[in-house]
Amino acid sequence: MTGVQDHVWAIVLAGGRGLRYGRLKQLDELAGLRLVDHTVAAARRTCDRVALVLPSGVDWDGEPVDALAVGGDHQSESLRAGLAVVPGDAGILVLADPAHPLAADRIFTDVVDAVRAGADGAVPVVPLLEVVQRVVDGVVVETLPKQDAVITQSPQAFRADVLRAAHADAPRPVENSGMLAALGHRVVTVPGDPANLHVASPEDLAVVRRLVR
Repeated sequence: MTGVQDHVWAIVLAGGRGLRYGRLKQLDELAGLRLVDHTVAAARRTCDRVALVLPSGVDWDGEPVDALAVGGDHQSESLRAGLAVVPGDAGILVLADPAHPLAADRIFTDVVDAVRAGADGAVPVVPLLEVVQRVVDGVVVETLPKQDAVITQSPQAFRADVLRAAHADAPRPVENSGMLAALGHRVVTVPGDPANLHVASPEDLAVVRRLVR
């Protein structure tokens, strides 16, 4: 991480308001720390600088970060708020979120290394092992092919200039790696981790808590 082109900033996207979860998920506890604390700590260990995006009205009292931003109503707005506080000399951006509190340091470094090696973006993936079906009104319609399907995890890394340009042209993108791939950019995969579970509900958090006992 010596040159300007290699300067790595993590953006921790913790700006969600918990509308689907029922409360501020990022502030829920796991092994004595909040979910957001786990993500910030991993980002601090693996990246040069850390920007943290929080909901309006939430003050930060955790480990020191290098920049703070206030999130918006949609994740893309929170990301843009994070991009606005990251200086222009950042070469690589790592997008992390408290919904993956068990993301290992190895995943952070692997996605960064993949971008350093020439990719426009890098995402961690694990195989899709379960049967996936399309269901309409509670009735199975078809079984979907899964031979080329994977589960994509977080954190993810991107060339800063590529990600900034994509967000400048897209008013409300939903998923960054797919958006860049659709624009013709090269997004590669690195091995994810089955233990890097996505906390989308309180029930998911209960499972993660059992894993870390």
